[in-house]
Amino acid sequence: MKTLAATLVLLPAILCAQSTDAPRLGYVYPAGGQKGTTFPATVGGQSLDGVSAIHVSGGGVRVAVGAHTKPPAPREVARLRERLGELRREPGTPAVREEIAVLQETLAAAARRATPALAERVALTVTVAPDAAPGDRELRLETPRGLTSPIRFRVGSLPEILEDASVDETRIRLPATVNGQLIPAPGAPARGGRPPAGLRSDVDRYRFEARRGQELVAVVAARDLIPYLADAVPGWFQATVALYDAAGRELAFEDDDSFRPDPVLHYRIPADGEYVVEIRDAVQRGRDDFVYRLSIGELPFVTGVFPLGGRPGKKTRVQLRGWNLPRPHMDVAAAKSAGVQTLSAAADLHASNAVAFAVDAFPQRGEGEPNDDAARARRLTLPVLVDGRIDSPGEADVFLFEGRAGDVVVAEVQARRLGSALDSALALTDADGRRVAASDDHEDKGTGLLTDHADTVLTATLPAGGPYWLRLHDVRQQGGPEYAYRLRVSAPVPDFDLRVVPSSLNVRAGSTVAFAVHVLRKDGFTGDVALALKDAPRGARLDGAVVPAGQNSVRVTLTVPDESPGVPARLRVIGHASIGRHVVEREATAADDRIQAFASHHLVPARELMLCVTGTAPRRDHARPAEFLTEGPLAIPAGGTASVRLARPPGRRFAGVVRFELDDPPPGITLAQASSDGDVLVLRSEAATASGLRGNLIVTVVGERRLEPGQTSPPAGRRRVALATLPALPFEIVDR
Repeated sequence: MKTLAATLVLLPAILCAQSTDAPRLGYVYPAGGQKGTTFPATVGGQSLDGVSAIHVSGGGVRVAVGAHTKPPAPREVARLRERLGELRREPGTPAVREEIAVLQETLAAAARRATPALAERVALTVTVAPDAAPGDRELRLETPRGLTSPIRFRVGSLPEILEDASVDETRIRLPATVNGQLIPAPGAPARGGRPPAGLRSDVDRYRFEARRGQELVAVVAARDLIPYLADAVPGWFQATVALYDAAGRELAFEDDDSFRPDPVLHYRIPADGEYVVEIRDAVQRGRDDFVYRLSIGELPFVTGVFPLGGRPGKKTRVQLRGWNLPRPHMDVAAAKSAGVQTLSAAADLHASNAVAFAVDAFPQRGEGEPNDDAARARRLTLPVLVDGRIDSPGEADVFLFEGRAGDVVVAEVQARRLGSALDSALALTDADGRRVAASDDHEDKGTGLLTDHADTVLTATLPAGGPYWLRLHDVRQQGGPEYAYRLRVSAPVPDFDLRVVPSSLNVRAGSTVAFAVHVLRKDGFTGDVALALKDAPRGARLDGAVVPAGQNSVRVTLTVPDESPGVPARLRVIGHASIGRHVVEREATAADDRIQAFASHHLVPARELMLCVTGTAPRRDHARPAEFLTEGPLAIPAGGTASVRLARPPGRRFAGVVRFELDDPPPGITLAQASSDGDVLVLRSEAATASGLRGNLIVTVVGERRLEPGQTSPPAGRRRVALATLPALPFEIVDR
């Protein structure tokens, strides 16, 4: 008999209940700093009591924790307002005016931080080492409840400046990176248009001197720092940047950078003098998490490269387009394995922005102009990867290849995912001009930061042998040097990627936590993916560790031993699948499920999957250990029931009533009942549930506090408490 052993610990409800209020991090300000400096910073979030450490990915950044503050409770706010009313009725002495000013500021801060997810603050002191590599880091806070999810923190090489909120304009010297927040000033008039109800706009301005002929570049990082806001439309801080001369005339304005929301402004300075750059939100909003970094000066900036990739381990000469670049091309040494790397150009010791560069093992060639129609189509020998460009508006690139009846052909465009402006579409026609297949947008859930899925994947079974024409064009009939692409044409190459959600796993010592694993299937791969832990703490166990064939996600559980590792540790999840004659191994990328504008979900990648084991294992004199016993996956008949036994040795009973519940089960599966002592659970499947459905069931244990004599209802917040999660129970729906 195969035993699924669950080290479940049930305690008296009062003793073992754990808070479900996980710590949440909403923003960090400033969202970066110059290497070789030390500076104060603030993080805002929720449930941040007892922050003990700050964990920063990469190297070169140390953070010390300072004071934690919370906004006053509603009762305290009411008392302060009452006191303010009393003071306003008193004679206006200097002492009264001073107290009124303090109360007004306190109440304004409380109103500004009314959003619960941003209400608490923790002061930090950040030290960036002189040799710290410029670029992004991930910052997480550790509390007694565990780790927060990560937030981006950027190490820069330019001098850093904080906005001066006390003045209308902050004077700066170029080049520099300015850190700011768009926080409305209560009572201040709205500037630049009517703001939404209940909000007042904020506008930040910076004055500087510039010389005639300078190629000024202003790069805003806002959405790039906090990609998604759950409770805002369009789902991020939509920054705009404008440039004015000393007389207040607008010279340039940008509200994006092609399809990227963060704006980049480029302008050749016409005359020596003073200029003002202005940043605001496009729809006149402001809040503490509207954080930005504005890098401005005669900075190098890459707007595009060609080709968009190369072959593993080979050097590729790449053409560069952009501003203030030291040369028009560079030689890129591709990584030894397929994937996407980044490259940047440097000028005067300041690196440019990073751009994507794909590495693929397919035979590669250029498109070969002219190839604008079927008569001039370029002949391809499959498999092949074509580096091309839609050079002018209305142009199309056409390719010709020979196929056999029954062949399956995949044509995939990489463009938008690599920073190209191309919004591609593909059409496949046969020798008689009949359309065999066509395709436009293809959503790639692996690109969690991309909301405009403009790349194309076309899969077709060829009906007959002979020539076939493949036509690629831009949907909007646009073109130019920034409309580059990589076109792969081949037989299917089944493969997969993995995402683990969330990127911070918090679990009490000796307990179990559930998390999700997503499979991103490619080129028709439909098989099982077996999961395993790598570099996990000794004694850690993964249950339900298979993503069933044909499914894109599954919830699994991790059970940790009684001994806590003491500090958060990196965890790795590996997936194995049989594809053809080979076993393919892929390491999962950590990610967080972010909500955009109240509705859309995105898997935002993180650098590391972190495990934080909190507290200590429950005391054995209070424990009631239990085991699920089942032979393999639990077989549940469609339209019927199946029982699973929870084996427990005799032990001490505890105060309260225990209930067993299914956590987010598949549709049609319910927990029908449990025996009076909780030793047997009965699972039910509706008749419409498809036979062959496989997956995991996550069972949670909930305590319901008993009423004390004389009570008519339990104390607030103590009626139901989550006690424990059982290791994942694999199941399969079978015919009756």
